Amino acid sequence: MLRSVGQRAVAGSDEDPRVTELRFAVARLRRELAAHPAEFPDRGIAEEELAALDAMALGGVPESLRLRRSLLLIAGSIGSVSALTARLADVRNAVDLFGGPPGRSLGRSSER
Repeated sequence: MLRSVGQRAVAGSDEDPRVTELRFAVARLRRELAAHPAEFPDRGIAEEELAALDAMALGGVPESLRLRRSLLLIAGSIGSVSALTARLADVRNAVDLFGGPPGRSLGRSSER
């Protein structure tokens, strides 16, 4: 059964629900990428970075900056493959659960 973002971990499980969501999102994108018939130049990069995300998730709560680096590489390598857009968005949403890079504000600068 697939769970939606924000649901609690299964009773008796110590896994962080964000990690669980990341693992599910990565697994779904890996499956769709494996089933995608077209070859494209950076497919190997996407596969390697998805494997890296999976390994990070298996190791516990991953570092946000490393997650974002992998996401950027994945998006850059498969971003033009429209059939994978929805699953890529799922991975991005799962990465967002871990927060943004420290010390960066998405709003306007306080300097005037």
